[in-house]
Amino acid sequence: MEENKIDKNPKAFGLWSAVFLGIGSMVGAGIFIVIGQAGAIAGNIVWLSFVIGGIVALLSGYSLAKLALRYPSRGGIIEYLVQCYAEGVFSGSAGVLFYLAGLIAIAAVAKSFGEYLAVLVGEHTPYWVNLFALGILAFFTLINLLGATLVAKSENAIVLIKLTVLVLFTGAALLYIHPQLLATSKMPPMIDMLYAVGLTFFAYQGFSVITNTVEDMQNPARNMLRSMLLAIGLVALLYIATSIAVLGNLPLPEIIKAKDYALAEAARPAFGEWGFRIMAVTALIATASAINASLYATTQISYTLAKEGNLPKVYEYNVFHSNEGLIVSALLIVPMILFMNLSQITTVAALVVLIVQGLTHLGHLLKIRETGANTWLVALAAFSMFAVTVLTLIYTRHQMPDIPYYIIGSFAFALFIEIALRAFSGRSIQKQFDEEESKLLHTVTLIEKLLKGKRL
Repeated sequence: MEENKIDKNPKAFGLWSAVFLGIGSMVGAGIFIVIGQAGAIAGNIVWLSFVIGGIVALLSGYSLAKLALRYPSRGGIIEYLVQCYAEGVFSGSAGVLFYLAGLIAIAAVAKSFGEYLAVLVGEHTPYWVNLFALGILAFFTLINLLGATLVAKSENAIVLIKLTVLVLFTGAALLYIHPQLLATSKMPPMIDMLYAVGLTFFAYQGFSVITNTVEDMQNPARNMLRSMLLAIGLVALLYIATSIAVLGNLPLPEIIKAKDYALAEAARPAFGEWGFRIMAVTALIATASAINASLYATTQISYTLAKEGNLPKVYEYNVFHSNEGLIVSALLIVPMILFMNLSQITTVAALVVLIVQGLTHLGHLLKIRETGANTWLVALAAFSMFAVTVLTLIYTRHQMPDIPYYIIGSFAFALFIEIALRAFSGRSIQKQFDEEESKLLHTVTLIEKLLKGKRL
């Protein structure tokens, strides 16, 4: 009976299906939010910021892929933190911080949705931006409470729409660029290009979802790292071309003025009002789908793992049958939307993600013999995360002086939650991948195959 079950459920992800999953996760709301924010900092050399952001993402992807192969688990980064730092307060706090990072990212995407919709309907004021942002958050919270089967099934179509529009826009807009806008005489200081890398790296976020497929991947030893590098590489090419198209069509003062919806504004010179509206609607679709997908991943998986310290053995969409994580998460997102502007939310989200991934790569160095990864590449991944974090903080100390306090507050809140959960519920975040259990399961599987006369 078990044999038939295994045969009927082949591994879902081959090389290219994993690549497209990664591309779909990366090319979401990030580019629609970041292109204007980063362009306002780096000017017409923001494309270099995307190049460096892509290199940083490749280094991070390499390290995470190696960890995924050694510790296959749907717990993802939280699992790697526990494996690297053991089951303690530090890894538990980092797990809670990772959950908070997901909430901050959702707040940034919701705020971006509000910006695009407000400008599309001609009511671009803070009141309407916040109202639309809270409205879309409430809508998808309700959808997830009911069980969003239809929305979940529509994700592939949404990925296809946003990729098609972005590729067509970029290809056509490159034909209309004004070379003088990209001239070296208009270049800002090179340090500004480095300051923008934290934001451009945020646009690549989503590549780590590939590691969550490891248990359902065909020949992961061959396909995991390849799919990770291919997905990031292809997205980097798209982002670099898109940034050149945007900065080649819009003067920097207009980029700065429209930084919260610059990608739509950049379509106007070449394609007129219809181009602007089509790109704005695409941004709405991309941000809405990102909110829905992120609400599930963050409120179901990350929340459950952060609170309970463990995940059920088998799960599917909305399988936990608990609305607690969804409601708590939505309530935590509301003040972020109301009291922070898009630049602040995006910067905080980028910095927290950089720090959490930096800690993950630093921990990876402690397990380097087990994973078989290249020490220098993992060390570079860790160094690049913290270097970009420092550069971003240096830039924001004048433009957004409250950012360090938000970061410190996030860490303090994560530590407080971790200590409180340990004190009142006795829970600790546990390893999802058990070495001995894995070996035993593998041995039992081999014995079953031998008994059934299967060729090994």
